[in-house]
Amino acid sequence: MSLNESTHTSSTVGLRFSLHPMADNFIEIIKGALREANTENLSVHTNDVSTVLRGKQLHLFDSAKAIAIYASKSGTHIAFNGTFSIDGTEETFEIEKENLALNEPTIREMKQYVSAQYVLYSLNTPIHQSVIHQEIIHAQERGIFKNTVYDSIGIHGDIHDVFAFLDESFTRAHLMKRTGVVLTVNISINSPSHK
Repeated sequence: MSLNESTHTSSTVGLRFSLHPMADNFIEIIKGALREANTENLSVHTNDVSTVLRGKQLHLFDSAKAIAIYASKSGTHIAFNGTFSIDGTEETFEIEKENLALNEPTIREMKQYVSAQYVLYSLNTPIHQSVIHQEIIHAQERGIFKNTVYDSIGIHGDIHDVFAFLDESFTRAHLMKRTGVVLTVNISINSPSHK
């Protein structure tokens, strides 16, 4: 059984995110990315501030990564700000689909450097420094660790590696604390400061 198998197949996970392209045609970039990504396995609600995705963790991280990749194709500097959450219940999501990452075959060869900072929070019990320290070690072992700033962990590298690590970090925290977990992430894409 893989690290993510339990949460990928049983629990409902939510993501509220906003894309902020630094361009005059920001509406076109945002709506284009949302259209291009396959979100058929998810519940999707969009308004003038953010988009909410809900469903199985496998589908959620797959679609979120695809949206970020499709937005990045514009070449514009983009900020992706998101909050992943799981409340610890074993809710069965109403859309029962195969456990396949539907976007992966299309996007797997699309490379994109990103820099990110993320923070883990646990509902009802604190996320201890030992958990954060272990995540830093995991990031160092994967070669994507960048820095720590206060309570956040900085990671960077190809978008596939970064999203895979966020997925795994979210799962580790959930399994370790046996309670609801929230992961907030800020991702910088196509920033001039990356050069």
